[in-house]
Amino acid sequence: MDGRTAVVTGGTRGIGEAVAAAFADEGSRVVVCGRHGDSVEETVATIEDAGGDARGLRADVRDEFDLERLMETAARFGGDGIDAVVACAGVYHGTPGETPLAEESYSAFDDTMRTNARGAYATVREALPHVNDGARVLVPTGAIGHESRPGYGSYAVSKAAAEALVRGFAAEVDATVAGVDPGVVATEMMGEKGERGRSPEDVAGLFRWAATEAPAEEVDGAVVGLKEWRQATGT
Repeated sequence: MDGRTAVVTGGTRGIGEAVAAAFADEGSRVVVCGRHGDSVEETVATIEDAGGDARGLRADVRDEFDLERLMETAARFGGDGIDAVVACAGVYHGTPGETPLAEESYSAFDDTMRTNARGAYATVREALPHVNDGARVLVPTGAIGHESRPGYGSYAVSKAAAEALVRGFAAEVDATVAGVDPGVVATEMMGEKGERGRSPEDVAGLFRWAATEAPAEEVDGAVVGLKEWRQATGT
């Protein structure tokens, strides 16, 4: 990824933070965003202290104008557009596995869809005018997006929508658009469920592979995960 420019939304915690750090370690110029300015500044400082090249912007993926500004900033960062986008920003209202769809509040449903589905849509849409030839756009998902399980409410619906966005954009744009399923990951958002998962750092390599080495014709419009990564890399 040396010399490339990457954008990571939700890049101040969890998977997004680990992916941003991994990309920077590989020589990429990284632009991260998050809802809280202090967290953005701390993440950028951490990457720079480790020898990486980073910029940060306080941005909310629910606001397309924030994302427009983010992508314009990233395109100017390296002076030659964007090479990779990872739409990591996401929310879960409640306890994973304990939020039945029929009992979820309308406000929780609306915010989950606005962040996880519309936010992913706006991230991709606002990035497209600035992506270079051969660019990769990655949208994190999970088994819950295509397998019915009780208790995951609007989060599961939002991941199904995200996978549909991947297929739709892949059919229409030149950039490679792929879903990435890292399995169960130990993040604050997943609560106790995440405690039994892999660390974000352990799955960051999956995203790096999907953003660089994975054959574009095989991942475009598809969902790739740990199995494909391990088979391709022997990890």
